[in-house]
Amino acid sequence: MTIKQKQVLLFDLDGTLVDSAPDIALAVNRTLKDLNKNEFDENTIRQWVGNGAKVLIERALSGSAIIKNDLDATVVEDTLAIFLMHYKQCLCVNSVLYHGVKEGLLTLKKAGFRLAIITNKPEKLIQPILSGLGIGDLFEILIGGDTLPEKKPDPAPLFLALTQLNVTTEQCLMIGDSKNDILAAQAANINSVGLTYGYNYGEDIAHYNPQWCFNTFPEFITAACS
Repeated sequence: MTIKQKQVLLFDLDGTLVDSAPDIALAVNRTLKDLNKNEFDENTIRQWVGNGAKVLIERALSGSAIIKNDLDATVVEDTLAIFLMHYKQCLCVNSVLYHGVKEGLLTLKKAGFRLAIITNKPEKLIQPILSGLGIGDLFEILIGGDTLPEKKPDPAPLFLALTQLNVTTEQCLMIGDSKNDILAAQAANINSVGLTYGYNYGEDIAHYNPQWCFNTFPEFITAACS
C-alpha cells in the first residue's frame, strides 16, 4: 500500500510538526533556577525530549539522559508541577512549525486525508500550541501523553485513535521523528513514516525500520499527494 492510499494520518507533535525545544528548554531552566540547580543549554535539553514531561523532568534532575535510580518520587512530582506552570507561560515564545508544515497540512486536508495528533506531551498543552501556531483547526482528535496510563512506544494511544476515528490499522499511517513513534506503530501493526530532522536522541530513525523515511516535511507531502 502507498501513502496515497492511506486515509488517516496520525502525527506526532514535538520534533515532527513543531520545533518546541527552545520553549521546553526555557521552561526546564526556569524550573531548575527555582530549585537552585544547574541549568543546561538548549542542545542538551533537546536530547531529553520525547518521552513525556515526567521523564523530561527526571532527566533534568539527573542532569543526564540516563535517569538516576535514587530520585525521590515526591521531588519529581513537585518539580513536574513547577515545570508545567512555567511551560504554560511560554508555549509559543520561540517554538515554530518546521519548514512546510502549515502548507503541507492544508494540502493533506484538501487531498482528503483525516488528520490526528498522538503525542507524549500532556494533553492540555496540545491545543494551545496548535492554535498559537495557526494550525489549531486541522485535527480531528488530540491524544496526549496523559490521555491514557500508557504513552508511546506503547501502542495504546494508537489503538485509542483507531477507536475514536472508527478506522482500521490498514487505513492509518503514523508519522513521527522518534523511535517511540515507530515502535508504537509497529506494535499496533500500523505503517509508519520516519522524519529525520526531529528529536531522536542522536539516532538515525531509519534504524527502526519505518516503511518510509523523509528528510523534510515537504518531501513527505510530495509522496502523499503527488
